[in-house]
Amino acid sequence: MSKTTPSVPTGAAASDEQELGAAGSQLSTAPADSLATVPGLGVIGWTRWFWRQLTSMRVALLLLLLLALGAIPGSLIPQSGTDETKVADFREAHGTLAPVYDRLGLFHVYSSVWFSAVYILLFVSLIGCIVPRTWQFVGQLRSRPPGAPRRLTRLPAYTTWRTAAEPEQVREAALALLKKRRFRSHVAGDAVAAEKGYAREVGNLAFHIALIVMLVAFAWGQLYKAEGNKLVVEGSGFSNTLTQYNDFKSGSLFSTDDLNPFSFRLDKFTGTYETSGPNTGTPRTYQAALTYSVGAYGKDEKTVVKVNHPLEIADSKVYLTAHGYAPVITVRDGKGNVVYSDAVPLLPLDSNVTSTGVVKVLDGYRDPKGVAEQLGISAFFLPTYTKGMETASTFPALGNPVLNLTPYHGDLGVDSGIPQSVYQLDKTHMKAFKDAKGAQLRGNLKPGETMTLPGGAGTVTYEGTKQWANFQVTQQPASGWALTGALAAIFGLAGSLFIQRRRVWVRAVKGDDGVTVVEMAGLGRSESAKVPEELGELAGILYDQAPGAADPGPSDSPDPSPDPQAVPAEGAEK
Repeated sequence: MSKTTPSVPTGAAASDEQELGAAGSQLSTAPADSLATVPGLGVIGWTRWFWRQLTSMRVALLLLLLLALGAIPGSLIPQSGTDETKVADFREAHGTLAPVYDRLGLFHVYSSVWFSAVYILLFVSLIGCIVPRTWQFVGQLRSRPPGAPRRLTRLPAYTTWRTAAEPEQVREAALALLKKRRFRSHVAGDAVAAEKGYAREVGNLAFHIALIVMLVAFAWGQLYKAEGNKLVVEGSGFSNTLTQYNDFKSGSLFSTDDLNPFSFRLDKFTGTYETSGPNTGTPRTYQAALTYSVGAYGKDEKTVVKVNHPLEIADSKVYLTAHGYAPVITVRDGKGNVVYSDAVPLLPLDSNVTSTGVVKVLDGYRDPKGVAEQLGISAFFLPTYTKGMETASTFPALGNPVLNLTPYHGDLGVDSGIPQSVYQLDKTHMKAFKDAKGAQLRGNLKPGETMTLPGGAGTVTYEGTKQWANFQVTQQPASGWALTGALAAIFGLAGSLFIQRRRVWVRAVKGDDGVTVVEMAGLGRSESAKVPEELGELAGILYDQAPGAADPGPSDSPDPSPDPQAVPAEGAEK
């Protein structure tokens, strides 16, 4: 660090400035800021200027800021790749704003042109900055620390004393001391030059390289990712094929051939809840016992999947995300023939798993006159029924299960070609069954009880209750690389922040009176109290090996030892 003055140094002062500049050179590989540089004429000049701006630290930080700002609408606005239903609802509710969002690509931020442009520019900027800095740092590692400036007193940390030891002895002792303290050191002329703290630049480069690894990993993961959900009832299974999913979405480069071959069966779902206290009804454990196999002829294996503890197969993970109840319902026609018998998954409405759903009998049913009809039954389920609380369950576990059924007959409309939800009933062409009083037929059933449809139309039996679990199967390659990059970035940033690169010089020469004069000076990458403190400690150790000699003059008192806490030299940059 040289002291800056308003005038241009000349003569000896200019030589000192150049020496100080050489002494402090290459303490960092950070590129010089060239935003104010005027580009040369022609295409080549402007190309070089643009490249320098793109690879500058200021532009890299600006691109990072733009990337962070661009992620805000991606978090606040419904995204078409994540939830098409919410996007459709937003379009319907904001007829004026939705076309503007479409033009700006705000419904698909992360695949939009402008977000991709910022992403790619940041990627290029990082690479353009790292490659030359890496080669420069390799060159620094292969070279030796620069020689000592002529005037060490101009450095920020400086101390000196006189000793009776020979200059060669002092330099040898200083060289051994600095090497013991893990300084890269060598004798350069009449001084020992040493440098330490290269891990700072290693951490800096590791941080930037880790950012590139993370960018590549995230991009790769988005292009080749896959994510789907599957609701599985106890005793049923799932095979990892596209047709088995309830919903599925994937990256633009993902192929169904990339799905990992595996299958599993839900043997049993177990949920426990707090039974007393202020947290009554709060879940304590959710776990699903599975039997799974890998490949077409894989061996069956047992495992238990819990919340945040997925089943991992290759780069696929099977997460447990939700659960509910599936009453087993059997429907018979007027002749006693079974036309439907299955567990019907119902959707929870609240934390006590009050649930609702629909039973749809599409084929096989005939009314008492022999005419083919379809049945639709609205179902409302209370896992724990309490008298006086007919509209909601009072506890999420199966304490006193009651199933409320409301049957209809007619045409469900499934042959119209319009998609229908399996959890909703289209009553447009349906008629309600009437009881003996002419009111709509409705009944509460406990396990094993049967509802009789009027006029010999058949029966509906509540056989019992199974549980279902919803599994989310994700396949996102390069997630391990992303984690590695994140950890490397943290450690690299910590190294670049807490490790200081610094240089130390020890000069030992004969004075005019024949006594050896020892000078020690230190220079850091940035101003820090660590450099003077370290220099003072090194000077104290070296002083013990080359103690001070008497000052010339009338006083015979010995020269005081150097202050262990070295202070900035007079005239040094503050």
